[in-house]
Amino acid sequence: MGIVFRSEETFVSELEQLRRMLVACGGVQRRKDGEDFKTLKSKPIEDAEEKIVCVTSGDSFLGSAIVNELSSHGYSVRVIVDNPEDVNKLEETTNGRHNVTVVVAKLTDVNSLVEAFNGCRGVFHTSSSIDPAGVSGYTKVMSEVEMRTTENVMEACARTETVRNCVLTSSLLACIWRGQPDENESIGTSQIVDQTCWSSLQLCQHKKLWLALGKLKSEKVAWKIAQESGLKLATICSALITGPNFHLRSSTATMAYLKGAREMYTNGLLATVDVTKLAKAHVLVYEGIKENASGRYICFDRVISTADEAATLAAEIGVPVGNIVQTDPPMDCTISFQLSNKKLSDLMARSNLQHRCLNENRYF
Repeated sequence: MGIVFRSEETFVSELEQLRRMLVACGGVQRRKDGEDFKTLKSKPIEDAEEKIVCVTSGDSFLGSAIVNELSSHGYSVRVIVDNPEDVNKLEETTNGRHNVTVVVAKLTDVNSLVEAFNGCRGVFHTSSSIDPAGVSGYTKVMSEVEMRTTENVMEACARTETVRNCVLTSSLLACIWRGQPDENESIGTSQIVDQTCWSSLQLCQHKKLWLALGKLKSEKVAWKIAQESGLKLATICSALITGPNFHLRSSTATMAYLKGAREMYTNGLLATVDVTKLAKAHVLVYEGIKENASGRYICFDRVISTADEAATLAAEIGVPVGNIVQTDPPMDCTISFQLSNKKLSDLMARSNLQHRCLNENRYF
């Protein structure tokens, strides 16, 4: 009988495959005890338990908006902060709301996240990464941090017995950069850009579009873990986030998003979304997951298509208009491609119809 000597790399790879298999088995077994197999094992769940959720990076511009929206919908929200010193600060900004609590957990530590998620039915991962240097923008290193953080969150969701659903904040950037570096067209060839479109990993690396790369790799790893574990996942591919008190947020994510903005604008793919509308979309999608409304969603509310609109946006977010559009002479975009958020719009329409029917039934 021969003896096969395995390299260290092969051994590590096999261990990783075994770990993934165990996570998947654990996820399937956990869901057999949950809502997917209620006919086999009846275990009543209180409505209050269904309304307990967790938000990572809940102190970010988007995270705080999601917390506010969830709180107003009657959810008990657990907000994760990385630094113990931020607990009191964040508790003050939540105005002492009884249904919002702040916990400390490390996004770099899966066990810490499992402890924080325990008891929650759902997790919102806003995937908010900040450049430690604070001046160099979103770097290639940050794209790796983004992916690893998302991987940790998803692993923790899969290992936490109570967690059923997860909503991940991705980016429109993970959809629009679809060409190849050696092709004439950089953004892609299909005229309609919707949730089925994926950016090219090679193109993002070639153009050094690190935020696009980070969001793309984060989404890919999230879907891989969700499929292996049986976790229900929805991802929201958000346009550039704007809104009230926008000037108070960190500019890192904005500047990183605008890398390649001229090309996006020229092709009709530079879009924005108000932070409040985006937060509402997160809650809507989360509530729709129970009705199998998982998958990817594109979220935006306006496309920047004229030089005047570009100038207005530049003033709004505090950047030179030249970062967005050619200024000599200023040009309107050609709209070579068309963004589609039909999937989200259809979900919203169904939700509005259901609420209307419920309200009408109260009178009979």
